[in-house]
Amino acid sequence: MVIAAAIIIPVRYFVVQPFVVRGASMEPTFTDREYLLVDEISYRFHEPIRGDVVVFRYPLDPSEFFIKRVVGVPGDTVDVRNGKIVVSNAKHPDGAVLDESYLGPAGHTGLDTHVVLNLDEYFLLGDNRGASLDSRNFGPVKEEFLVGKVWVRGWPLQRFGAFHPPEYNL
Repeated sequence: MVIAAAIIIPVRYFVVQPFVVRGASMEPTFTDREYLLVDEISYRFHEPIRGDVVVFRYPLDPSEFFIKRVVGVPGDTVDVRNGKIVVSNAKHPDGAVLDESYLGPAGHTGLDTHVVLNLDEYFLLGDNRGASLDSRNFGPVKEEFLVGKVWVRGWPLQRFGAFHPPEYNL
């Protein structure tokens, strides 16, 4: 038992963390009560990328955990206007609209916003934009609040599998 504990405890606290989705903010990608495994180690070797779904500590109450999608990375300017997300950066100084066809009809992004991200900040949005408390409300999230990225959906079994974020041309 000591050997098992010596293996399981570090893995649980430093490598992979279980997370249960609460609420509808990430529908249709993740639904209420789905069981996810969160990779806590990858961000020690590379930065989060646009499209990753991350679990993070809510900046206004770090005892709470939220799940959202990364749409803006450090150095980006993010504009939410006319229901679309426009990202400006060195590659696209005039801005490029994110293709978020995976969202479906719940993906209309309201609450027009303009944010310039610092070098340690991310702009995070729920996939069900009408039912999501996210960076449009509480602002950018500092990197120190990120716990990890969604790696595997473990439950329900019919939706079991690894999660792969979309690739954006930004």
